[in-house]
Amino acid sequence: MTTTDIKYDYIITGSGCAGLSLLYRMLIDPVLKSKKILVIDKSEKKQNDRTWCFWEEGKGIFEPVVTHEWQSLIFKTSDFTRQFDLEKYRYKMIQGKDFYEFVLSFAENFPNVTFKVENIVGIKSNKTEATVETEGGFYSAQFVFNSTALFNPEINTENSLLQHFTGWVIKTKAEVFNDKVGTLMDFTLDQKNGVTFMYVLPTSSTEALVEFTLFSKHILAKEEYEKSLKNYIQNDLQIADYEIKHTEFGVIPMSLAKFERSTDAWQRIVNIGTAGGYTKASSGYTFQFVQKNTEQIIKNLRAEINPNPQKSWSDKRYEWYDRTLLEVILSEKMEGKEIFATMFSKRSPEKILKFLGNESSLLDDIKIVSALPIKHFLIAGLKQIL
Repeated sequence: MTTTDIKYDYIITGSGCAGLSLLYRMLIDPVLKSKKILVIDKSEKKQNDRTWCFWEEGKGIFEPVVTHEWQSLIFKTSDFTRQFDLEKYRYKMIQGKDFYEFVLSFAENFPNVTFKVENIVGIKSNKTEATVETEGGFYSAQFVFNSTALFNPEINTENSLLQHFTGWVIKTKAEVFNDKVGTLMDFTLDQKNGVTFMYVLPTSSTEALVEFTLFSKHILAKEEYEKSLKNYIQNDLQIADYEIKHTEFGVIPMSLAKFERSTDAWQRIVNIGTAGGYTKASSGYTFQFVQKNTEQIIKNLRAEINPNPQKSWSDKRYEWYDRTLLEVILSEKMEGKEIFATMFSKRSPEKILKFLGNESSLLDDIKIVSALPIKHFLIAGLKQIL
């Protein structure tokens, strides 16, 4: 192994959503764009391995790579269907390959940015710097922004659910889709394996992402996802003639386990993305939470204070909500389908999205929570405090 003589300002471990979002924000910042930055990952990001869907008000910094957006969404169960138009928000889709190419091609203009493809085996720190150890050597910087799983807490069936999904982008011969309306959640599926629903997000009259999603303790056999998708496309969407253009599979932790934002006494190692707890525990949503996190990191770096965002009272409040909801599902006091159906049948969908996006007021929170059975949520909420 070798130790590099180059001292970087910042090292980013991982070139996924969190790592590249942070890198891009650094490079568009007039103060930080000249910093010496190293990005290390075990592989290059060239595959279309992810599709991120999220709601956002106005135009975001990654607007150039938004594949499609919807102003109207559908929530559906066996008992009712609710189609609603968004007022302030738009529901947006970004494909992984477009995102990676956008950031990486932009970064090519900066000679102060270095990329290394090496397997990371450890990260440590002292008062003045943090050091990343790879199978090829050691690299040091003032701060390391970590998105690897090196410091993740234990995830098990007692404290966590997994959000796991298989998505197909299908192309039909006939014009069968309305690309102005997306299905946010279709809960008409069998719930025997856990919280189970479909997304249907059309990007044209002949093309859509159809995604089979579950919240449960265990993933399924590959054939189960494929069987459910085929049945849904044929029986629910009434589509017989189509081709599969793209497939993707993913697993996201939804956990009561605490992901620490920093894992060293010196605050030189800053965890970002899922590693820092920026996957929402109650829903698995990540993209917009990563954007809020990386935006705050940039503000802190510019102010020359510790970049690790400290938890506000609002952060702690939403974390308590998430842990309470997850506890209700884990303890099987109430099905996830029933929880979401109760909210969407009794409250404003856009207010629910604000709530799920950690952007609601305390008064909004009270109104949404009051729609749910008090007993189950009170007991679960108290358990998370004690």
